[in-house]
Amino acid sequence: MMFWLSFLFLLSIIAINDVVALVVADAKRIPSTLDGPFDPVTVPYDVSLRGNAVDLPDTDPRVRRRVKGFEPEQISVSLSVSYDSVWISWVTGEFQIGNNIKPLNPNAVASLVRYGRSRFPLTHEAIGYSLVYNQLYPFEGLKNYTSGIIHHVRLTGLKPSTLYYYRCGDPSISAMSDIYHFRTLPTSGPRSYPKRIAVVGDLGLTYNTTDTISHLTRNNPDLVILVGDVTYANLYLTNGTGSDCYDCSFPDTPIHETYQPRWDYWGRFMQSLISKTPIMVVEGNHEIEEQAGNQRFVAYSSRFAFPSKESESSSTFYYSFNAGGIHFIMLGAYIAYNKSAEQYKWLERDLAKVDRSMTPWLVAAWHPPWYSSYKAHYKEAECMRVEMEELLYSYGVDIVLNGHVSDEN
Repeated sequence: MMFWLSFLFLLSIIAINDVVALVVADAKRIPSTLDGPFDPVTVPYDVSLRGNAVDLPDTDPRVRRRVKGFEPEQISVSLSVSYDSVWISWVTGEFQIGNNIKPLNPNAVASLVRYGRSRFPLTHEAIGYSLVYNQLYPFEGLKNYTSGIIHHVRLTGLKPSTLYYYRCGDPSISAMSDIYHFRTLPTSGPRSYPKRIAVVGDLGLTYNTTDTISHLTRNNPDLVILVGDVTYANLYLTNGTGSDCYDCSFPDTPIHETYQPRWDYWGRFMQSLISKTPIMVVEGNHEIEEQAGNQRFVAYSSRFAFPSKESESSSTFYYSFNAGGIHFIMLGAYIAYNKSAEQYKWLERDLAKVDRSMTPWLVAAWHPPWYSSYKAHYKEAECMRVEMEELLYSYGVDIVLNGHVSDEN
C-alpha cells in the first residue's frame, strides 16, 4: 500500500572561528536570514525518489515479537530538558486485540533501569512508572485493543557527552533486557553542539521507511527529531485491512478506525536505532486516533516519554529541551494554540527564559507547515500561523521544522 513518502534531513552543527554555522550533509554553508533577502527558489521534485511505499507486513521478522514473557521490547531513549537526564521507555507483555480483551495490570511488573559508565557493574538504579492504554470503539463488529505494559524511567545526574550502558526490566522475575548504550548530549554553550541531528517526518512503517532509517543509522546521529505522523495506524481498520486513502476505501465506517498493533510493529522495528539514539517526537494528524469517550492521541501520549513536567508544560503536545547550544521548542498544531490557550501562554514563558548566550540557536518544530504551495494542504495551518508567528518572530527563532506536506518535502 501507499503512504506519504518519509523525508530525512541530516544536520551537523559546528563552531568555526567563533561563528556557529549550520551544515547539511554535503558540508556546504547555508546562508542565514541575516544574509538576505533572497529570491525564492523551488527545486523540482525528483519523481524517482517516491517509488511504491508498501507497508511492512506483520510477517516481516523486523516487526515480530522476539522476546518471551515479560522481557522488555520496543526500547527507546528520549531526552529530558538538558544533558544530565534522559528517559528510558519500553514495553513488556503482549497486546490484545479482539472483542473480549482484558487489560494487563501495569503494577504487575517493575519499571527499573540499571545503568552506569561501564558495562559491568551497572552501578546506578532508577525506578519509574508504568501504564496500559486501551483503544476502544463503541460499535458492533469493531475490535478493541489493549497495550502491553508501557514503562517510563527517568535517569538523572548524568555527565555530558558521556557513554552510558543500561539494562531495563524487572529483575525479580528474571525479565531484564540485554545491555544497551546511549551517549548524553553536550552541555549547553555557544560552542557546544551535537555533531549531527537527524530530522524525520511522516515516517510510517513501509519499505521506504527501512531505507530512510538505514540511511539515518549509517550517518550516526546524536539525536532524532520526529515531526509527527509516526505509524499511520489510522490508515487501517481494526481487522487489519489497510489502505493508502482511508476515506476513499472506507467511507462508511462509523468512526475513523485504527489498527493499533502497527504501533507495536513500529516500536520493534525502530528499537535498533532509538535504544541508543534519543528520539524526540511531536504529534501529527495521523496520531489523532479518535476512540470511545471522544479520547484522542492516546497511543502517542502513552508510548513516548516527554520532558513536559521538566519544561513546565502541562501537556505531551508541547514541550522544550536543550541539545547543546540549541533550544528546541516542540509545538502542538492539533490542540488549542490561540493567545488565550495554555499552550500559547506556556510558549511565552518558555521563550522568555531562553538564554541566547548559552543556547544561541532557537529551533521550533510542529507538524503542518504554515507556508506551502501544496494544494491539498494549502493554508491548512493558517490559524496557527496567525496566532503564533509574531511571537516566534519577536524572539528570533532561527529554524522551523515541519512535516505533513510529504510530496514537497
